[in-house]
Amino acid sequence: MTTSWRSSTLADRHRALGSSLEDWNGMATAWTYNSDVQDHHVAVRSKAGLMDVSGLKKLHLVGPHASAILDYATTRNVQKITPGRSAYAAALNDEGKFIDDCILYRTGPNSWMVVHGAGGLHDMLSAAVVGRNAALLFDDDLHDLSLQGPVAVDFLDRHVPGIRQLNYFHHMQTTLFGAPVMISRTGYTGERGYEIFCKGVDAPKIWDSILEDGKPDGIVPVCFTALDLLRVESYLLFYPYDNSEMYPFEQDLAGDTLWELGLDFTVSPGKTNFRGAPAHFALKGRERFKIYGLLLDGTVAAEAGAGVYDGETKVGVVTCGMVSTLTGQSMALARMDVPYATSGKAIVVRSGQETLSGITHELPFDDPQKKKRTVKG
Repeated sequence: MTTSWRSSTLADRHRALGSSLEDWNGMATAWTYNSDVQDHHVAVRSKAGLMDVSGLKKLHLVGPHASAILDYATTRNVQKITPGRSAYAAALNDEGKFIDDCILYRTGPNSWMVVHGAGGLHDMLSAAVVGRNAALLFDDDLHDLSLQGPVAVDFLDRHVPGIRQLNYFHHMQTTLFGAPVMISRTGYTGERGYEIFCKGVDAPKIWDSILEDGKPDGIVPVCFTALDLLRVESYLLFYPYDNSEMYPFEQDLAGDTLWELGLDFTVSPGKTNFRGAPAHFALKGRERFKIYGLLLDGTVAAEAGAGVYDGETKVGVVTCGMVSTLTGQSMALARMDVPYATSGKAIVVRSGQETLSGITHELPFDDPQKKKRTVKG
């Protein structure tokens, strides 16, 4: 096991399922189990899967200045996020380049929870609270269990009154199997799903109870790597694996624009006062690449870092590839030269010893109208 400075109270459960617990974001994480990751993908798309995503960092920001701090640090108009609601947001540096993404949960008039991955938002907020009427707490006791898939709502409906009425990007304080939890209707799969935030001491009981009680529903434990299959289909980016920190430009410092990543929608309409805003707006129309999809022939997954070619001209690089046993299709996310970020262009991918032919394809591959994750009732 890789030495990590953070730990999950579910580590023994993951080891029992065959995980060697590799590091992600400072936490020993169940990248794989001794079961097939393709089965995990099928479970989430057809039934439901339970994942430990506690490696995400949870920050509590409280105080009269908390909202103003978040309003400048992120691209969202936080005044429109009322208690019980949340929003997906981006954070930029002064050069207008992406450094992190997060979900902002408003838990009260002057209190927020910020959940983010491996980017630099924690450092930004730590500096921002100095000298302000606000406090920032890094909460590593709070665990995050993600229950994702079409039967998740039916399962939770048996245990949590009102869960079926919880709308997309809303959250509620409740109990589950006798433990206090916050349940958010969010996730990283493209399916209707829920994230269950609980104390570390309660996580093993909640994990065991969901798997035991949900077995007849087809709910199974799902490893972290399954998210790569799900996110490719659903156009969900993973920092830094889709970013220039992994695939740097020869002449530029690391950092991508929201226009290049397709994340410009995270800027609230009319908002112009946030960190990096002048540079962000000035960079519109100056994209060096765009994230786009590839639909490949055959049933071989393209490797991360594989070159995408038009004849002998390199026109892109694969950031994540997968094959779906449900559709029989090989798909990939890629950083494409701007003229190739359009549907139907013939390309080849040179991946290891394989040459994979295919076409460019708009994103997302699965559920382009996002009807599954947003459905009501």
